[in-house]
Amino acid sequence: MRIDIITVVPDLLKSPFEASIMQRSIAKGLVEVNFHNLRDYSTNAYKQVDDYQFGGGAGMVMMIEPIDKCISELKSQRDYDEVIYMTPDGETLNQKIANQISLQGNIIILCGHYKGVDQRVRDQFITREISIGDYVLSGGELGALILCDAVIRLIPGVLGNETSALTDSFQDNLLAPPVYTRPAEYKGWKVPEILTSGNTPKIEAWREDEAYKRTLERRPDLIKNQS
Repeated sequence: MRIDIITVVPDLLKSPFEASIMQRSIAKGLVEVNFHNLRDYSTNAYKQVDDYQFGGGAGMVMMIEPIDKCISELKSQRDYDEVIYMTPDGETLNQKIANQISLQGNIIILCGHYKGVDQRVRDQFITREISIGDYVLSGGELGALILCDAVIRLIPGVLGNETSALTDSFQDNLLAPPVYTRPAEYKGWKVPEILTSGNTPKIEAWREDEAYKRTLERRPDLIKNQS
């Protein structure tokens, strides 16, 4: 997968891709991530990429011209499956969306900033708008990082255990069950005996039951959505 991220603050994005799972995915050649500074596409002497709103109002708006130049240049080099805009009024990111995007080959992620982007950008270039929650951040960069992390870990070969991502919370509209590791007893606190029994069918049945109970307790809306 190739991910091209358009931003006014590329330095804010780079560090997370230099560590842990995202770094290893890049090192393995499973993912290619490129950062594009929008100011490089400005024709303004001061590298300006924002301006006042038509009609008045507080807050600056990202201009269409530098965004058009950047996206058009990228599209002239390859085809893209999605051009995603990170925005508070987009569809809320969930596991289903992450699964869908992980199957794509090339994507562009546009990070909003200031008061947002000129609506014509959204009308002409954007294929999908995604939010990470009902709150507003200073820009779309942190949202883009969350989207990338959620997507990259699903790509085959990224995680050491291929089945790990398939048992995450939300994959089957249930939260993940409790998990334990060594020691089996600590300060009198014991791991459920079923997990050390070696009886795989019973262990799986226990996990399914615990996942359902946890979901019913914490996120009953997920169970309702299945019916």
